[in-house]
Amino acid sequence: MKIAVLHPWTQNTREALELQLELAKQVVLRPGSVEKFRWVAGADVSWRRGSSLLYASVIVWDRLQNRLLEESFAALETEFPYVPGLLSFRELPVVLEAFRKLTIIPDAVLADGQGLAHPRGLGLACHLGLWLNLPTVGCAKSRLLGEAADPGPNPGNFEPLRYKGRTVGAVLRTRARSRPLYISPGHLMDLESSVKLTQICLRRARLPEPTRRAHLSVGEYRRNHELNL
Repeated sequence: MKIAVLHPWTQNTREALELQLELAKQVVLRPGSVEKFRWVAGADVSWRRGSSLLYASVIVWDRLQNRLLEESFAALETEFPYVPGLLSFRELPVVLEAFRKLTIIPDAVLADGQGLAHPRGLGLACHLGLWLNLPTVGCAKSRLLGEAADPGPNPGNFEPLRYKGRTVGAVLRTRARSRPLYISPGHLMDLESSVKLTQICLRRARLPEPTRRAHLSVGEYRRNHELNL
């Protein structure tokens, strides 16, 4: 998969903050053609605490046939520190390396991270969407910011996530008696489309199938890689 260069990477946190503000202006929120998104990619990153070596997995899942089409992996050293709110500068280089290895171009991407629900409106999913120029959704396991009521107990129940008077995402119950997920648009998607894409990618687990598979595969890849170090 060919990926155009969006910007050079920086190791300076101040420069990263300034760049986030500029990139946030480029994010496009619009309804996505969710029903037409058949090949959905999932992306996830793993690393051992204290290590500078990051691992990424990207999988492409055929949601209509419920089968894995392709998966790719990458491992890269990073010098960027772990700073909440700046995780994309630490994690995206290795994620993009995994995307470059794909032979299939996905219709849309679900990323394990925040999208618009970010202090500067540029979570990892927004940043990734700009790099890929693909419809992208942030599907996070925990809340970074904002306030929301607890969604109802049934799968599909959700409540708006608001930050500074603006709706930036949704708190979505994907499985009965399970903790909700925090969904926010990344790029070329609006909130309604983001929630809908997440829902149609659910099977029997709390996580949508693309990110669930990416999470499992990156963990296995990291463990196997570390055994050979």
